[in-house]
Parts: sequence; C-alpha cells; structure tokens
Amino acid sequence: MNDTFRKFFAPTIFIVVLLALWEFAVWWNQLPDFRMASPSDLVPRYIQFWDLFLIKSWETLWRTVVGLCIAVIVGTLFGMIMGFSRFAREGLYPILVGFNAIPKATVVPIVALMFVGDHNFNTILIAFMISFFPIAVSVSIGLSTLEPEYRDILRSLGATNTTIFWKIALPKTLPEFFGALKVAVTLAFIGTNLMEIVSPHGRGLGDLFDSGRISADYPLMFAVLFAMAALGIILFYIVVFLERIFAGWAERTPGN
Repeated sequence: MNDTFRKFFAPTIFIVVLLALWEFAVWWNQLPDFRMASPSDLVPRYIQFWDLFLIKSWETLWRTVVGLCIAVIVGTLFGMIMGFSRFAREGLYPILVGFNAIPKATVVPIVALMFVGDHNFNTILIAFMISFFPIAVSVSIGLSTLEPEYRDILRSLGATNTTIFWKIALPKTLPEFFGALKVAVTLAFIGTNLMEIVSPHGRGLGDLFDSGRISADYPLMFAVLFAMAALGIILFYIVVFLERIFAGWAERTPGN
C-alpha cells in the first residue's frame, strides 16, 4: 500500500465511515438532538459560533501547550534523576505513583479554590499535573536500562558522564520519551478541560461546553467535543512529526 495513502487517506476514510455510521444510527433510531446530536446537527453550531470556537480553541490550546511544556521539562529532570540514581528512583517512585493514583477530577476543585480568580495558572497547573507522570517514568526507564557495557567502553576511552549522556543515554531514551509524550498530549487536554468546566472563572472550550450544558444545547456540546478532539489530533501529529525528526531511526515499519 502506498505510504502517502496510508498516512493521509486511511485516517480520513475511517473518520468519514465513523461519522456516517453515527449519522445513520441517530436517523435510524429517530433520536432527538437533546438525546443524541448527529454530525449534521453540529455544522449549524460551527457556523453560528465560529468566532467563539476560534477564540475558545486558542485559549484552550495555549494553556494546554504551556502545561505540557512544563511537564516535559520537569518530567525529564525527574526522569534523569531517577534514571541515574537507584537511591533516588526507589525513593521517588512511590511518591510519584501515589500522586498519579489520585483522580485529578478531585484535585481540580481544590486547585480552583486555592487560586481563585487565577484561571490561567490553575489550568496550566492541572495540565502539568496530569501529564507529568508518564514523561518522568519513560525517561527514568530509558536511562536505568542503559546497557552498562556501553558506559564501561566509553569511560575506558576517557568519556565523561556528560558525553555518555549525550552520545548514548539521550538517543536511547528518545523512543520512550516520545511514546510517553503522545500519551501526555491527550492527558494535558483532559486536565485543561476539567479546569475550564469546573472553575467558576473558566474559559476556553470547557467554558463553551458548560454554556451548552446550562442551556441544554446538546449539538453545541457535541460540537465542542469535536473541537477538543481536533486540537488533540493536531498536537498528537506535531509530536509524531518531531519524533520522526529526532528519533526516526527507531521507527519500525510494519507490514502493509
């Protein structure tokens, strides 16, 4: 199968088929839009509120990206500390696991009350908290499983720890890092939208979704969900693009 067809047309075909099945299911069961909106019900909402969708999407996007970038920086630092130090790994892992086990939906109201009125900080903080864990763990695993033979050979040649990190440890960690980053992208959006919906000062797509809920405008609510999904897909493929640039050597092409 042609590579271009698989990468661009195959997802399009599956999305179109899914939307067609959704439209047919709503029509076949004669469901009113206050029970289940169909894809054709969403188009009028996009046309009616297109300016709001642009503004709200940007508000959600930049807060999510900032939170994700902070998670990448902090998660990478924690992962490096745990990857190079067994003592730090055994000490920090239980704390990180316990922190990640706490449902972030229960943390959102607490953060919203602690920093009332500072919506930007609240949203970025939740996006960071919910996407930090997989990055830290992936970097830690990648570094801790580095073959000791490589280190011994480079050290015998006079290489410093910095050289070992840049030449061996970092390239080996990149596949795990980008795999975790793909997961973190979607998690960051979950955190952002949770805060936007729960916070009394919420903005972004979550606020628009909440407006549709209050007014019982189900097509608007579904339209917001589609907009959220579109933003997540865009960020996901940006990560895929970066992965092919920096870690394309690790990609294995499966059979057609």
